[in-house]
Amino acid sequence: MRDTPRTDDLFAQLAPLRRYALSLTRDRGDAEDLVHDALVKAIERERQFRPGRDARAWLFSILHNTFVDRRRAQVARAGVESAARPDADVAMPAPQDASLRLQDVRRAFLDLPEEQREALHLVAIEGLSYDEAAAALDIPVGTLVSRVSRARARLRAIDQDDGSNVVRFKARGGFDDAAS
Repeated sequence: MRDTPRTDDLFAQLAPLRRYALSLTRDRGDAEDLVHDALVKAIERERQFRPGRDARAWLFSILHNTFVDRRRAQVARAGVESAARPDADVAMPAPQDASLRLQDVRRAFLDLPEEQREALHLVAIEGLSYDEAAAALDIPVGTLVSRVSRARARLRAIDQDDGSNVVRFKARGGFDDAAS
């Protein structure tokens, strides 16, 4: 077993890191910058990698912490916590059912509270185990399970709403799937 992750290991995780960064930042340019900064930190800190630890979870943890550090710096510079920015770069797709549904699902996911969105993204989209995701976010596993459960419940509640522009989808997987 190696003491440090290889560069190949780092770059093999680019796509999942980019997806997670986009989920966090909601902006492609910011997401790319975040991934870049996280990879630079990972390379600089590869000696801190603990043998036996999953390199993927380690990278997600670095990416998450880099995002948190950036957010704190933004808040400090602005003097107030900034509100979530609307997606100005999202163009209206052709009025096809699949495109509209995908956009609605994306919007519902992005409207989740940040802590719930981070947890659900790592577990449901990136496929990390609860233990790996909790380690990446530096939170207890129970807290992660609660956040994922609340996120899924919120998405299911949107599905049960009787409004005319409601998304029809089911959040699957995890401990709370049996309750559906």
